[in-house]
Amino acid sequence: MNAHVRTFPDSFTFGVATSAYQVEGGIENDWAEWERAGKLKEPHVRCGRGVDHWNRYEEDYGLAQDVGASAFRMSLEWARIEPERGRIDGAVLEAYRERLLKMKARGLRPVVTLHHFTHPTWFHRDTPWHLPQSVEAFRAYVRACAPILRGLDALVISLNEPMVLLLGGYLQGLMPPGICDGAKTMAALGNMVRAHVVAREELQAALGHVEIGISQNTLAFAPDRAWNPLDRALVRLGAQAYNHSFHEALVSGKLRVNMPGIGSTKQDIPGAKDSCDFIGVNYYTRAHLRFLPRAPFLSFQFRDKHGRGLTDIGWEVWPEGFGQVLRELKRYGLPVWVTENGIDDRSGERRPAYLREHLEQVLTARAEGVDVRGYLYWSLLDNFEWLEGWGPRFGLYHVDFETLERRPTPACQFYREVATTRRLPSLVPPGPVAQPNNLIIQPSAAR
Repeated sequence: MNAHVRTFPDSFTFGVATSAYQVEGGIENDWAEWERAGKLKEPHVRCGRGVDHWNRYEEDYGLAQDVGASAFRMSLEWARIEPERGRIDGAVLEAYRERLLKMKARGLRPVVTLHHFTHPTWFHRDTPWHLPQSVEAFRAYVRACAPILRGLDALVISLNEPMVLLLGGYLQGLMPPGICDGAKTMAALGNMVRAHVVAREELQAALGHVEIGISQNTLAFAPDRAWNPLDRALVRLGAQAYNHSFHEALVSGKLRVNMPGIGSTKQDIPGAKDSCDFIGVNYYTRAHLRFLPRAPFLSFQFRDKHGRGLTDIGWEVWPEGFGQVLRELKRYGLPVWVTENGIDDRSGERRPAYLREHLEQVLTARAEGVDVRGYLYWSLLDNFEWLEGWGPRFGLYHVDFETLERRPTPACQFYREVATTRRLPSLVPPGPVAQPNNLIIQPSAAR
């Protein structure tokens, strides 16, 4: 393929992404408990009814069709399905089955995430990820879910962004379960790899062949001070641990992580070798790493070094990093699905240019031999954004959080054109740019 080809093949999938807790509403889980404990950026904020996708799902499927999508990523909510340990709610399973069948009937391929950050309220008390019992708890949950996927040709994501969950929940205590312990982090990491393995076993036993992988948050990393060898070393270690260690475990069967001062582990995971059928990649931004002489020994800094402006959540717009991480994934020899990519754009004016720049990177990566099969924009709708609450707006559709009215943003027309014509239009002039600033943060699940 010529590197300048600006068309997508007919086989390429354009879709949209959501997750249950962020859109469905009415869910009682560990995040709901976290909110009541006042641990969000704004302590009074609650997810509550979400954007009522549980009741408006058919309307939302129609919105996905209207922007040319042929795939719809959603997640199953473990807390709905197993609200008490060992008690499976059959009515909820039937409701999810109905939703998936209606999705398929509309020509939307289901992309089903089994675990998207949230847990039943009993999980962290009875079977937390750092204990081996967590693996069997997840196995039982997946076994209950397997029948509702029968006959759907679903792309299955076992775990969404496990490294974000581990960093935020086990190293920094910023999200459930609120632990700050390096040894428990490494134990939990190994058990989450095992959880993927048993999920694959259960789905294959029930359904035969299933396309299954994980959805991994990836960052482009850069040294905050290019002259500093410690910053450069952090980039090498951070990229390997954060972007690649989980995928490498699912390809080689060997989990290897080495982050001095944070945590290290070497585990051989039975059944993990060749246990994924695709690589799922979520990409949003680049992080500049700076070595600190005392704990936590590093900082993440999002900088606007090229004058493009930070997004409204404070992240650098760096499409070149998207191309970089896609090319790095070529090493695994597996199909790649972009399972999330998007921008917090509260005016709605910058999103078309962001989309165009990042889709250009997909085309370039494909031209260089990366087998990218599909692109799912995050998100179909504005929704509840974890620690950030209701501030960020990633949606193709703007949602009035009072009335729940969905309205198209300018990106809807752009995405529809790309998805239906398979061609990438010329560059769209960007809208207003946020004032550049430097933001020093720690990684979180704020997306």
